[in-house]
Amino acid sequence: MGRLRDKWMGTLHADPGAQALPTQELRAALLALNGTGVPFGVREAGGGVDLIAEWRYLEPATGSGLRREQVERTVRISMRLLAKDREVRAADEQWTVTRAGPAPGRTVSKGHSKGPVRWGQKEWTYEKGPDGRRRKVVGFDVSITRDMKDPLRKAVVGAGWTWRGVYKL
Repeated sequence: MGRLRDKWMGTLHADPGAQALPTQELRAALLALNGTGVPFGVREAGGGVDLIAEWRYLEPATGSGLRREQVERTVRISMRLLAKDREVRAADEQWTVTRAGPAPGRTVSKGHSKGPVRWGQKEWTYEKGPDGRRRKVVGFDVSITRDMKDPLRKAVVGAGWTWRGVYKL
């Protein structure tokens, strides 16, 4: 059960025998991700959390006039650095706000979730099928989540630490 939970939560372990960097150097490496072309920001935090990575993403609007709809997402990863275990515990949260109608728009719905954030964009095209008929081909791009977590995980695992996803810090 532990391995399945680790896989679901996105736990990554450093290579066996890897030399672990001190806590302050790992903190500096995570904060250094700011300004490197990543679409999110990392900052110091308080209240039992060491660092927070946050990304605000505004999806392209769909429809027009009264049927116009736009979704704003905020993804936050709260990180606690446990020096004794050489482990970074990370808790994911996501907020969504859907606005409808003409600009500036009115809020239709709000949502909040905790746990592993797995979302992306649905994209589709129309192609000619083997029978010559036109068909819709739907794809799902999860690069939005990957673009945020991969740099954080690489920095942690590269420092000889373990990245462990948790529901609550």
